[in-house]
Amino acid sequence: MRLDKLLAHCGFGTRKEVKALIKQGIVSVNNEIVYKDKTQVDPHHDIIMVDGEIIQYEEYVYYMLNKPAGYVSATRDNIYPTVIELIDDYYRDDLFPVGRLDIDTEGLLLLTNDGVLAHQLLSPKHHCPKVYFAKVKGIVNENDVLAFQEGIQLDDYQCMSAQLNILAVDENSSEVKVTIFEGKFHQVKKMFIAVGKEVTYLKRIRMKNLSLDPCLELGEFRRLTDEELDRLKQESVLQ
Repeated sequence: MRLDKLLAHCGFGTRKEVKALIKQGIVSVNNEIVYKDKTQVDPHHDIIMVDGEIIQYEEYVYYMLNKPAGYVSATRDNIYPTVIELIDDYYRDDLFPVGRLDIDTEGLLLLTNDGVLAHQLLSPKHHCPKVYFAKVKGIVNENDVLAFQEGIQLDDYQCMSAQLNILAVDENSSEVKVTIFEGKFHQVKKMFIAVGKEVTYLKRIRMKNLSLDPCLELGEFRRLTDEELDRLKQESVLQ
């Protein structure tokens, strides 16, 4: 790996800022001062220091984000801000969101650079559960619960069996929890449209074994704990 890329990933700034840092003569590799940003290093074996401090390189990083509305689940977009822009812990150019939430949907979003884990979570054959809290215009009833359980038929797709739990109902609206095991475009919203209802608010609260930290405000993020990461990588799923 190039030295400037490694230092950028470790939080010492953008590539441009890191290049300037190296030119100052405060970066060493195996106790030798290095002035070339293109120097190739082995982050697992070389001793890399900045101003006398040994750098610990992390190959993979994992963030939990409480996504706010107004951000797209992408790494780049020409119109809207992206969820990547909310992760200002340090500069990495290899982060990506695992799956997507609609621009107006809030809640749990995992961001990482671990492609293997992302594939495991998103692969249809693993049927990774995704749990949402939703506010719905209309009275959700037991017929809707049964319809979700049997599998909603959309125009071009037969949904897998889903779990619909009614949390509260008033005169013309409902609050529900929905668990789906796939991730089609606008799926939850389309499922409710199919039963004559309209989703007015949607928030993802869990993905597989990972639950949204209630302490995270909208737009806030934190790294996953070792325990959370271990559970997320397990084959079994907590119900």
